[in-house]
Amino acid sequence: MIAFLKKYEIWVFLALAPLLNFVITYLKSKGVIEFFPYTNGRFYALMFLLLFIVKITKGNEGIKNLFRPMLVWKVHPKWYVFSLLFAFTIGLITLVIVAFYNGDMSILDFEIYIPTLKFTLFLLSWAFLGEVVWIGYAFRELSKITKPFYATQVIGFVWSLWWLPSVFINVGVIEDLPVWPLFLNMMGAAGMCAIVYSKTKSGICVLVIQSMLNMSLVLLPISPDAGDHTYTIFAVLYFLVMLIFMYFMPPKLNFESSNKLNKA
Repeated sequence: MIAFLKKYEIWVFLALAPLLNFVITYLKSKGVIEFFPYTNGRFYALMFLLLFIVKITKGNEGIKNLFRPMLVWKVHPKWYVFSLLFAFTIGLITLVIVAFYNGDMSILDFEIYIPTLKFTLFLLSWAFLGEVVWIGYAFRELSKITKPFYATQVIGFVWSLWWLPSVFINVGVIEDLPVWPLFLNMMGAAGMCAIVYSKTKSGICVLVIQSMLNMSLVLLPISPDAGDHTYTIFAVLYFLVMLIFMYFMPPKLNFESSNKLNKA
């Protein structure tokens, strides 16, 4: 059993991750789990699943390697600026497209919603766990056996499957998320996170770009309740821009350098 797990470690994790959230979400739908433990606990359950698998396959050193990219912060400031502004810029472009399409500029007359500190910390913690699980681990592992672009799309697809149960019960997510734009959005997110990671090797930069994706959906009127298919346009645009970056700046990982970092 352990030999099988070591051989197919990444595929076992990618199969179990959505299944785990399905079970947790089912318990929530039956009233076994309350709202707050569910909203936050599913992320920690995902992390504990990964830690359990990596502990068996790679031991304590493998667990340490999961978090080492979070220690890399000395990168060119342009990557911090890029990570901060990318999703927000896509959001603003989305609003301009919707305004011109409808011939109504009123959508551009909005007030930025300022979330509470508590909610902001939750978003950051979710992005942190997502960085470690989907990029710091899954992207690095899948890139060893397939092209990085394909790795990002597999991750984005499974990431969406992980979200799907929450979307169906409409708890712990932005309300009324349409399914196929969600998949496009997450595959775009996985691609952009991988590009930033491959250029910086910094988990912090990935944390920033993913946090800003989450924050943009809150700060700007682009969620499904904004109407006019605004979220769908945002998801499509995010995915298409990701493809452009993939073409001109394809992610490449130097595993020899990564191994040196892991041993440092």
